[in-house]
Amino acid sequence: MNIVVVESPAKAKTINKYLGDDYHVLASYGHVRDLPPKDGSVNPDEDFAMSWQVDSGSEKRLKEIIAALKDADQLILATDPDREGEAISWHLAEELQRRKKLKGKTVSRVVFNEVTKSAIQLAFSQPRELNMELVEAYLARRALDYLFGFTLSPVLWRKLPGSRSAGRVQSVALRLICDRESEIEIFKPQEYWTVDAKLSTPDGQKYPARLTQLNGKKLEKFDLGDAKAAAEAVRVLEDATSFTVKTVEKKQSRRNPHPPFTTSTLQQEASRKLGFGASRTMQVAQKLYEGIDLGGETVGLITYMRTDGVSLSAEAIESGRDLIAKQYGKDYLPANPRVYKSKAKNAQEAHEAIRPTNLNLLPKDAASHLSDEARKLYELIWNRTVASQMESAILDQVAVDIDVAQGSAVLRANGSVLRFDGFLTLYQEDKDDAKDDQDDDRRLPKLTEGDVAKREEINQEQHFTQPPPRYSEASLVKKMEELGIGRPSTYASIIQVLQDRDYVVLEKKRFKPEDRGRIVVTFLRNFFARYVEFNFTADLETQLDDISAGTAEWKVVLRGFWDSFHTAVDETKGLTITEVIEALDADLNDHFFPTPEDAEAKHPRECPTCDDGRLGIKLGKTGGFIGCSNYPDCRYTRQLSLPDGEGGENDLSQPRELGIDPATELAITLRKGPYGVYIQLGEPVEKKKPKRVSIPKGTAISDVTFELAQGLLSLPRDIGAHPDDGEMIIAGIGRFGPYVKHNATFKSLTSDDDVLFVGLNRAVALIAEAPKRGPSTALRTIAPHPEDSVDITVHSGRYGPYLKWNKVNASLPKDKEVETVTLEEAVEILNKQIEKKGLKKKAPAKKKAAPKKTAAKKTTAKKAAPKKTAAKKTTTKKAATKKAPAKKAAKKVETEEK
Repeated sequence: MNIVVVESPAKAKTINKYLGDDYHVLASYGHVRDLPPKDGSVNPDEDFAMSWQVDSGSEKRLKEIIAALKDADQLILATDPDREGEAISWHLAEELQRRKKLKGKTVSRVVFNEVTKSAIQLAFSQPRELNMELVEAYLARRALDYLFGFTLSPVLWRKLPGSRSAGRVQSVALRLICDRESEIEIFKPQEYWTVDAKLSTPDGQKYPARLTQLNGKKLEKFDLGDAKAAAEAVRVLEDATSFTVKTVEKKQSRRNPHPPFTTSTLQQEASRKLGFGASRTMQVAQKLYEGIDLGGETVGLITYMRTDGVSLSAEAIESGRDLIAKQYGKDYLPANPRVYKSKAKNAQEAHEAIRPTNLNLLPKDAASHLSDEARKLYELIWNRTVASQMESAILDQVAVDIDVAQGSAVLRANGSVLRFDGFLTLYQEDKDDAKDDQDDDRRLPKLTEGDVAKREEINQEQHFTQPPPRYSEASLVKKMEELGIGRPSTYASIIQVLQDRDYVVLEKKRFKPEDRGRIVVTFLRNFFARYVEFNFTADLETQLDDISAGTAEWKVVLRGFWDSFHTAVDETKGLTITEVIEALDADLNDHFFPTPEDAEAKHPRECPTCDDGRLGIKLGKTGGFIGCSNYPDCRYTRQLSLPDGEGGENDLSQPRELGIDPATELAITLRKGPYGVYIQLGEPVEKKKPKRVSIPKGTAISDVTFELAQGLLSLPRDIGAHPDDGEMIIAGIGRFGPYVKHNATFKSLTSDDDVLFVGLNRAVALIAEAPKRGPSTALRTIAPHPEDSVDITVHSGRYGPYLKWNKVNASLPKDKEVETVTLEEAVEILNKQIEKKGLKKKAPAKKKAAPKKTAAKKTTAKKAAPKKTAAKKTTTKKAATKKAPAKKAAKKVETEEK
């Protein structure tokens, strides 16, 4: 017998079907051991000795593996084909060796990039030993992160009360977000104007053109810097008597497809196109990789999703080219296959790109077997992979210069015509933060030199330069990859940690640093500057890659980092809180106390309570706050916030009037309640409550205008009649956010939809995606419950599979599979839920049968009833007396914890 170990039960289940009876596949559920979360787990003084610990959950898995190994000849480690997967296999082999369970057993390692029958069989025919270079790279990274966090975090806690822990890569990512926020705050918008004309051909075809030259001078962006300059330019065009086509330039351009997905580009595109966060993308991709049941056969639908590589296997390229020729025609098939080269520094980490394992499985054919999210992600990966092997798109670009009044000005009209769509028929990449290029799809009428144009109208428009946008998940991942910070497989967890620690918040799909995060970054920049430098962090990543490539020794890298880092930490031991406050106050002055543009306005540093007090950053036991320099005589304090937090645009301590509703002549106010910010129309009249509506999630207080408030109060609104049955589709905001409704079907709007403007076509599409209401079909019936013979069933819920028995619902733990959970396990899970919720179990079925007993039995029951009742009452009273103090004590503890 051969024992095979993989990370997850889903993967184990899939692989088990591809191997014969001589193999038994088990899951380790990830790592079987880790560093204990306490100081001393990595000891630099003992050549970086590392202490590993097996937790209770992993101990159970280990015992299962050990039990299976008793009758086995070979242990095959088949974890993921990357550094982390190699480490999981190493941990398992080391722990089993330590327990002397591998005596006389052969241990081998197999790797595969896709969970398909052919890939599995090929991998098992080519076993190898553990790759210690990859293991050492893992050990070095794990030790670095541990030493950084467990050495620096206590410094933060002592010197910066209220702060959370710090991470090696996480702190640099936080700096990126904070630096961008600083750029936005100091940005000064610059005014500029553009002048456009609408012209027409002699036969009446209209087209737009923009002013590019005036009085013989080419106009730069800021040459028309105010309304006066723009008005003068308009006057020149309005006074002109002739408009003549001067030159017509035509050129053909080719647009090439993008390479297949890497981990990073998949996260970016899934964020842009699907609205998935990095963590969600990787979770869905993991399921697609490990295996999906396609009508009785479980198969992995995509290759391994943690990769820096963009290459495709020869088989995948050949399959893709055959499919393109059949599905789209030979015009879409280039003469030669497209070959993409990886930019990854470490070839051992550069696996094949993320692609479907079977390109002939079209997204529409797989859709019925996939969840909505899995379907969307599979289609995205399929489209990108096939498009990468398609012919280039061909565009005809046209630039026309129109002479105005024999040289007084020049207008330019741009346009492009898509001559051949090529790969664009299937896929076009969205550019994060890019503005729409109106010229890309503009069609111009046929124009030739010497043609006379007729002026239809002249328009001028005011513009202001915009600050750099805040980072989205996609742009942050892209920036980190560009700088070489961290690795794509770690980005999802890094971004999640920043949010979990309240260092940043995601607003309108953009990261905004919290004040707590800015203070941490400022502290690190002042006292640990080297360790939040982009180049330093990127260089350390390169050294880790060198270890996995076998060109660097891992303990030498660790020693080089530790010696200087430990010295830097020691230098802060004499640092006083006063010195920390002074550094923070100086660096964050422009953030918390910006100088007002009005010289006569009160400066934000002036205390609003006393005459001569100066406000500044203070540190208390619970964190930072703004306080007066005259403490304790003046006890004015406020939470860390911008000056407008008191009486400014974010202050809702009192209702703020937005305007008067013309229909009802009632005031529309913005208010803050226990459940968030909302809009109210009028005031309560006797017992009648006024109309209220919550502002959509992610909407800033400063963005709530009178017009927006009117629109929200008008909800729910009719969108239009559904084309199938003529019933009205309605848009509104409910307890779970904006939605559309058709009959009894509700569907939540996505973050890209606006509840005030969502149209009929979009609403119909959303309704079609909504799950159909009705009785929940059981995924599986486990068995009758031993107490009442009612079936325990498994259902699919919003948050995953759950157990149902009578009126009790209990989520199925992640380590339990729908197909394998036993009756005993199900009863245990249900009992825990009953105990947790304080539910009452349904009375056993035998008690319900009492009325059907014979007359004799009824008489007996009646005679016995008083005794039973009395006994029950006595018992209940005694139990209540004894339990009362315990209940009070429990309630007291709960209150204190809150």
